[in-house]
Amino acid sequence: MASTKEIKDRMESVRETQKITNAMYLISSTKLRKAKADLQQTRPYFTALRNEIKRIFRTAGNVDSRYFYPENQKEADEGTFALLVITADKGLAGAYNQNVIKEAVRIYGEHPDTKLFVVGEYGRHYFDQHRIPVEHSFLYTAQNPTMQRAREICSILLEGFDRGDFSKIYIIYTDMQNSMSSEARTTRLLPFHRTYFTGGEGQKSAAPDSFTFVPSVTAVLESVIQSYISGFIYSALIDSFCSEQNARMTAMDSANKNAEKLLSELSLNYNRERQALITQEITEISAGARAQKRGKHRKEAETA
Repeated sequence: MASTKEIKDRMESVRETQKITNAMYLISSTKLRKAKADLQQTRPYFTALRNEIKRIFRTAGNVDSRYFYPENQKEADEGTFALLVITADKGLAGAYNQNVIKEAVRIYGEHPDTKLFVVGEYGRHYFDQHRIPVEHSFLYTAQNPTMQRAREICSILLEGFDRGDFSKIYIIYTDMQNSMSSEARTTRLLPFHRTYFTGGEGQKSAAPDSFTFVPSVTAVLESVIQSYISGFIYSALIDSFCSEQNARMTAMDSANKNAEKLLSELSLNYNRERQALITQEITEISAGARAQKRGKHRKEAETA
């Protein structure tokens, strides 16, 4: 049985740890609110780009672009894939990083001719530790996603795609569906199927009579596609950051609850041990008093 001093020291240690987890919870909560606001501000731009691409297809009809599969062509599973993996810079976020890494390892196992592009210190450390080659590691922090960084990532990926280094580009990020759940998601960035833009909503709106595309419809489409991909990567970076902060909040909240439960158990053990010590002291005092009383009676009997 631990002594009262040991229990008190343990309780103090738990309280200090709880201060840290509570501070991390509050910091993540603040970052999450800011990231959500940034994400909402990007959605109108992202939606507008998608609608403009739909407008080009409705107006110009059949457009030839290296960023799109030809009509009625099925996907080919041959060639080299580029895989952009978005992780966090640190742990303490539940299964957030593990889910992304697990999905990346699955794709890499199914298609070994895959070049990895990694955002986040956690992913860099994992692949280096497991001796999985990384084509390019984006050294800036995953904690501060910006549009400029998304454009830099997009530029590197598109340069490789335009040179023919990759037949497909995929991105793995974490989609925060709501405050209670998130999911590691794999999305193909390039090439697109034409139905990705020509189907669904927006199809009913009437197309204008004519457009003049300068210098050509293909050049305009490819320029808009580059902006669209940059916007998608930026949205994925922020979405992953939101998911990370939400996962860290959940983990820290769980840690705080566990600390409260542990403190309650330690407090109960402390009170029991303290009560046992008090009882022992009272017993010893009572036994001493009885011994003195018996000794006094013996002396009185001997002198009588």
